[in-house]
Amino acid sequence: MADPVVETKLVPPRPRRDAVARPRLAASLARAEDSAVTLVSAPAGFGKTTLLAGWLAAVDHPVAWVSLDERDRRPSSFWTYVLTALDRAVPGSAAAALTLLGSGRSDIEVVLAGVVNELSVDAAEVTLVLDDYHLADGPDVADGMGFLVDHLPPQLRLVVSTRVDPALPLPRLRARGELTEIRANDLRFDTDEAAAYLNGANGLGLPPEALATLEARTEGWAAALQLAALSLRDRDRADAAGFIDRFAGDDRFVVDYLVDEVLDRQPEDVRGFLLDTAVLDRLTAGLCDAVHAGVPGGARQMLDALERQNLFLVPLDDHRTWYRYHHLFADVLRAHLAQTRPGVAAELHRRASRWFAEHGDLEEAVRHALRAGDSATAAELAEVAIPTLSRERREDVIRAWVDELPDEVVGDRPVLAIGLVGGLMSSNDFPRVEGRLQELERMLARPRAELVVVDRSQLPSIPARIEMYRAALALVAGDPGATIERAGRAVAAAPEGDDLTRAAASALSGLASWTTGDVVAAHDAYVASATGLEHAGHVADVLGCALTIADMELELGRLRAAETTLRDALALAEAHPPGDAGRGGAARVLRGTADMLVGLSRAAWHRDDLAAAADLLRRADALGESAGLPQHPYRWRVALARLRAAEHDWAVALALLDDAERVYVGDFSPPVHPIHATRARVLAASGDVDAALAWARDHGLGVHDDLTYLDEYAHLTLAKVLLAQHRATRGSAPLRDAATLLDRLLAAAEAGSRDGAVIEIEVVRALTLQAGGSEEQALAALEHAVELAEPEGWSRFLVDAGPGLGRVVATLARRRPSSGYLRDLVARTAEPARTPAAPTAPEPTGLLDPLSERELDVLRLLGSDLDGPAIARELVVSLNTVRTHTKHIYTKLGVNNRRAAIGRALQLGLLTGGSRG
Repeated sequence: MADPVVETKLVPPRPRRDAVARPRLAASLARAEDSAVTLVSAPAGFGKTTLLAGWLAAVDHPVAWVSLDERDRRPSSFWTYVLTALDRAVPGSAAAALTLLGSGRSDIEVVLAGVVNELSVDAAEVTLVLDDYHLADGPDVADGMGFLVDHLPPQLRLVVSTRVDPALPLPRLRARGELTEIRANDLRFDTDEAAAYLNGANGLGLPPEALATLEARTEGWAAALQLAALSLRDRDRADAAGFIDRFAGDDRFVVDYLVDEVLDRQPEDVRGFLLDTAVLDRLTAGLCDAVHAGVPGGARQMLDALERQNLFLVPLDDHRTWYRYHHLFADVLRAHLAQTRPGVAAELHRRASRWFAEHGDLEEAVRHALRAGDSATAAELAEVAIPTLSRERREDVIRAWVDELPDEVVGDRPVLAIGLVGGLMSSNDFPRVEGRLQELERMLARPRAELVVVDRSQLPSIPARIEMYRAALALVAGDPGATIERAGRAVAAAPEGDDLTRAAASALSGLASWTTGDVVAAHDAYVASATGLEHAGHVADVLGCALTIADMELELGRLRAAETTLRDALALAEAHPPGDAGRGGAARVLRGTADMLVGLSRAAWHRDDLAAAADLLRRADALGESAGLPQHPYRWRVALARLRAAEHDWAVALALLDDAERVYVGDFSPPVHPIHATRARVLAASGDVDAALAWARDHGLGVHDDLTYLDEYAHLTLAKVLLAQHRATRGSAPLRDAATLLDRLLAAAEAGSRDGAVIEIEVVRALTLQAGGSEEQALAALEHAVELAEPEGWSRFLVDAGPGLGRVVATLARRRPSSGYLRDLVARTAEPARTPAAPTAPEPTGLLDPLSERELDVLRLLGSDLDGPAIARELVVSLNTVRTHTKHIYTKLGVNNRRAAIGRALQLGLLTGGSRG
C-alpha cells in the first residue's frame, strides 16, 4: 500500500507579502521554461522557496508541488508524494502508477514508465517542483530520479530546490542544454533589491550608506537581511546605526548573532513558545498547547501573532491549521534550545509523542518517543500500531522500526518482536527472520513475569505465528512439503479465536499444494483461509482469497462455482464499504472489488459471452485504480487482450499483453498462466509461427521435457504452436510432436483432477488428431471435452478451434440431437472467423461527436504500452498530431487519461468489434 499523504506537503506556499520584485531572476525562470530541468541550489536562507512560490503563482499551467522532508528518503514515501502531486495536477496521469507503487512489488522504473507514457500523450504542460530535495536525496531515491530525468516527456518540467547539488546527471543535462541553474550568487540581493526589501517592504527608512553596509556585510543573503529587518524594526535611528556598525562575521555567526537579537527582543512568553515548539516538524494549535506549558489554549493566538510578525512561520494549508518554521530558523532555535536549556528537548518530544498517540497518529508518536530517548514508550506504541499498519500494508514503517528500536527493549517484548518479524518478511529480509524466531522462542521460555506485553491475550498466539513464519520461509525456499508441514503445526498451535493465524497458515499450505499441482487440496486450504479472514474481519483480504479460489475452481473445471465465488465476494465487498466511504462526496468501494469484476469477465469469456465480458471490464475500470488489488492492472490488460484476440485484433492484443508484462505485479501465488505464454498463443493464432517458435526456444521448452504443473500452461501453448507450425508448413513432425506432448499433458491433468485443463487439452488433441486423419479418435477426444464442458457452460476453448473442428462438432451433434449446447456450438464453429469491424460506416455509439478513423487508430494504440513518440512513429505522424488526436479523444469520450479512454471505449463497443464511430 502506498504511504498515507500529508496533504499540506502538496500545497505550494503562498507568495510572501513582503516579497520584493526581482526582474533578473524572473527572466532566468522564464528561460527555464525551455529547459527540461531547473536546479535552484543554494545554502539555507537564500530564498529558494520564496522565489519559486512567487514564480509559480504566475504560471498559466498546472503545478505539482512537493515539500520534502527526511522521511521521504524512503522510496515508498518519496514516490507516493511525487505521483500524488502529478495526479492532482494532471488528473488520471498517475493513478495506475500509484496502485503499482502501493503493491510494493514493481520496480520504480516500471512505475514511472506508466506516468511518462500517460503524460507523453497529454497536451497540457505541467511543472513538478521538489522543494528541499536535499532532505530526501539518497541512493534509494536517486535511481528512480535518474530514470525520470532521462525519460522526461517534453511537456513535463522538473524543478529541484536544494541546499546541496543532487545525485542527478547534471553534466549530461548541461551538455545537452537541458539544464537551467540558479545558484547562490544569482539569489543574492543586490543593493537595489536590498533597499526595496528593507525600506520598501519593511519601512525601515535606512539611509543609503546603512543600506550599502548591510548589503555588503550580508553579501545579499536573504535570511540575514530578514533577520536584520526584524532586529531593526523597533530601534531608533541612533540605535539602528550602532547595530549596523557592529554587524559583521560569517554566515553562521550572522545567524547566531541575529537570532539572539531577535529572541532577546521577544517577550518571555513568545521566546519560550518558539524554543519549546522548535522540536516539532509541523505545528498546529492543539499540538503546541500540549508541548508548550504556557497559557492553556493560547497556542492559536500565538501562531496568529507569529504569522503577523513574520517570525519565520510558514502556513501549510489555506485554513491556517498547520504550520512549520522556516528550516533555517528551526535549526537555529533547536541549537539555541540545546545550548540554553540542555535536556529539555527530551521532555518536549515526550509531550509531542503523547499528543500524537492521543490523536491516533502512532507513527509520529513513535518517532517523537525515539527522539526523546524513551525507547520503552516507543516500543509500547509500536506494539499497538503494528496490527493496523499490517492491515494497511504499511510494512515499510514496521521494517524501519526493526533498526530503530533497541534490541534490549525488543528482547523483553514478544508481541512486539513477532510483529517486527512481519516487517522483515514483507521486505524480503528473509536471512534475519530465522534468528529473530529463535530469539522469540528463548524469550517465551522465560518466566511470564519477565515479559513486557501491552495485551497479554496475544501471547498464546505467538508459537503458532512462529510456525506460520517458518512455513513462509519454507515456501520462499521452494520446499512445499516443509511448507505444508509447518502450516499444519501453525493451525494446530493457534489458540481458539485466533482466526488470523489459522487463515494465514491455511493460505500458505494452499499455495504449497497449488505449486505442486494438487489443486484440490489447495482449494480446500484457501476456502478455510477465506473463512478465517472473514471471521477476523479482514474483508479486503477475503477478496484476494476469493480471486485465488476462483482461479483454482477454473483449473478444476468448476466454472459455475468460480462465478458463485466471485459474485459472493462482490456482495461481501458491497456490504463492507471502506470506513471513509462517502467523504468528499465520491462513493468508494473496497479494494479488490474491481478484481472480482475482472474475474467474472474471465468467466464470461470462457462462456463466449464477449459482450458481458467487455461490460464487466468497463465496470471494473470505472471504479478506478483504488478499487483494485496490486495485481489488478495486469489482470485487466490480459482480460482485455483476450477479448481483442477473440476478435482477431492481433496487434492490439499483443500490445496489451506487452503492457501487462510491464505492469506485472506478482504475489505468492504460483504463475500458472504466465503472460509470455499467452502472448505466444496470440502469435500462433495470428499466423506468426516463427515468433511463437522463437518464444519456445527462448524459454527452453521441448516436447520431451519433464512435465510439471507450473509449466503445464506453457507446454499446452507449445502444443498449439506446433499445431500452427504444421498448418503453415504441412510438415508431419510438428504434428507428431504435438500429439505426443498432448497425450502426456492429458494424463497429468487427469491425475490432478484439473478438468479445466483437460477440456482445453482434449480440444487441441481433437484438432491434432483430425489434422492427422484420425477422425474417430478426434471425435472421442472432443466428446470427452464436451462431457466436461457442457454441464458448466465452457464454450470459448471450442469456439477458438473454429471451422477446423466444425466437421467433428457436427458429427457429435448428430449423435446427440437433444443437446442444445452442441447445436449452438455447431453454429458458432461454422461461422467465418470474426474480425474487427471496419473503421468506416460508423454506427450509433452514444457519442454526439463520433471519433474519426484516425482518432480510432490512436485510441487502439492508447491501449498499449507505447508512449507518445512511439505512437507517432507507428502511425507515421508528428507527436503534436498524436497529442491533438488524444485531446480530441479525451474530450469526445469525457475522460482525462488513457486507461479511462480504453474503459469508455469498451463501454461504447469501440474495442470489441461493435460499432466504431
